[in-house]
Amino acid sequence: MKRYYLAYGSNLYTPQMRYRCPSARLMGTAVIENYKLMFKKSKTGSYLTVEPKQGAEVPVAVWQLTTDDERSLDRYEGYPKYYYKKEFQVTVTGIKTGKKRERTAFAYILDENRPSGVPSMSYVMTCLWGYRNFGFDSKQLLHAIDESKKETVI
Repeated sequence: MKRYYLAYGSNLYTPQMRYRCPSARLMGTAVIENYKLMFKKSKTGSYLTVEPKQGAEVPVAVWQLTTDDERSLDRYEGYPKYYYKKEFQVTVTGIKTGKKRERTAFAYILDENRPSGVPSMSYVMTCLWGYRNFGFDSKQLLHAIDESKKETVI
């Protein structure tokens, strides 16, 4: 069974996604409406997640995954220990055709109770590469970095 996955962090870096999920197909881009980006701590560092915020938007790449790809991504993302999955209704703009289609897709979300954290420079650079590659405005990503620095207690 194939499912649609919404990538908003380092999985926007297409070489990384193709390595982790060799059968995945890039379908297009979309926006998660009324959500914002945030960095939260996990076992190995601080990573992006999304949380509800009225009026905010998170740009995403939409991948079609096989069952094996999803299992591989589950392991990488630390599902279900660190991330859980949430389904969203999104309008996907086709990567090749520009055609718009409504799809149900899932994203990985870090537990809301995890504390904020400042990401590593290498993680940020990987995410920025993805934003630039897809033509996304990096403003939301840079804002999330600034917010993580303000909220993190050292």
